[in-house]
Amino acid sequence: MPSQPKYRRILLKLSGEALMGPKEFGLNSETVERIAGEIAVVHKMGIQVCLVIGAGNIFRGVAGTTAGIERTSADYMGMLATVINALAMQSVLESRNIHTRVLSAIPMATVCEPYIRRRAVRHMDKGRVVIFAAGTGNPFFTTDTAAALRAVEMECDALLKGTQVDGVYSDDPQKVPDAIRYEQLSYQSVLTKNLRVMDTSAVALARDNAVPILVFSIHKLGALADVVNGRGAFTIISED
Repeated sequence: MPSQPKYRRILLKLSGEALMGPKEFGLNSETVERIAGEIAVVHKMGIQVCLVIGAGNIFRGVAGTTAGIERTSADYMGMLATVINALAMQSVLESRNIHTRVLSAIPMATVCEPYIRRRAVRHMDKGRVVIFAAGTGNPFFTTDTAAALRAVEMECDALLKGTQVDGVYSDDPQKVPDAIRYEQLSYQSVLTKNLRVMDTSAVALARDNAVPILVFSIHKLGALADVVNGRGAFTIISED
């Protein structure tokens, strides 16, 4: 293992589904504990860590519209669901004696802090894990876009996206056995090929601010630590 990690400050983007484990809905305590353990290992390496967690395990704004809920209201419901996931992860991390702060783009002072960029930076400088909740605070923007935005605002060295597979493929490898796996891609290639690893707005934002995106499997034990050390299985999306 290198004496110095490749990245000093990272943003980890997790989907809500990543917290479900074998369940079909909600949170799986063993899965949340395992992911918290992965974060703890990286944190103890001296890397500054912040997170954005989706809410697909609880509520999806787009899906809500099919149930007759107006899109803006459905998106706000999804944002509130991300706060649930953020508070759960905070509790598990703090049970491991890792100081953690949840900052919400929608102010809710009773349960967490409001998002203020300078405050978030200060928390990270003090070695605290910061979890950004409630997306961007605006409807019509996904947590992918929120992750790219916060990574830029926090001046992160990389945006790490933990997914169900070990990188970016030309198609869903769970459905298409001969899908091509990419080791490296340019931002433009992801947009041109419509690979859908992240929303186009998120990829464009990362491109415009030169934040590399590293896609890896959140389900492989030790993968997060490997990626921040520049090894293991992952796809890196960066400039040509």
